[in-house]
Amino acid sequence: MYTRILVPLENSPYDEAILDHVRNLARLCHASIILIHVADGWAARNLRQLDLRESEEMRADREYLTRVAAQLEADGLDADAVLANGDPAREIADAASREHCDLIAMSTHGHRFFSDLIYGSVADGVRHKSDVPVLLVRGSKVQRSTPPSSPAAPRAS
Repeated sequence: MYTRILVPLENSPYDEAILDHVRNLARLCHASIILIHVADGWAARNLRQLDLRESEEMRADREYLTRVAAQLEADGLDADAVLANGDPAREIADAASREHCDLIAMSTHGHRFFSDLIYGSVADGVRHKSDVPVLLVRGSKVQRSTPPSSPAAPRAS
């Protein structure tokens, strides 16, 4: 089925929904997981052109990705992490191709109507730019108090 799953993370509580889902899917398919975060602040978007150093925000994002990849590996999964910068939708679609992924799995915030209408959403941009299937899972801005791998964590039925 799937062998390499690209999982865009935004370093927010919304990540829990997709990580819970992908953890189970990767086990079922014996797939490896590639985590990606696209830093899109001013420094990140101009890093190459202006030969800038990595910002504090980007260092924190890299540490977050490394920590999540380590948690997945501790759960027995094959995981790697990539920090990219620039336009999130374009970078995610490009990473899926570059990393030979056959699925992009990402969480969404749901519709925010006016802001989505004016600016679009990253999920919508990825859906239009990607050559591989995109799995969208609705996230929540409220972080759970129990870790996803804990037996006390609620499970969807």
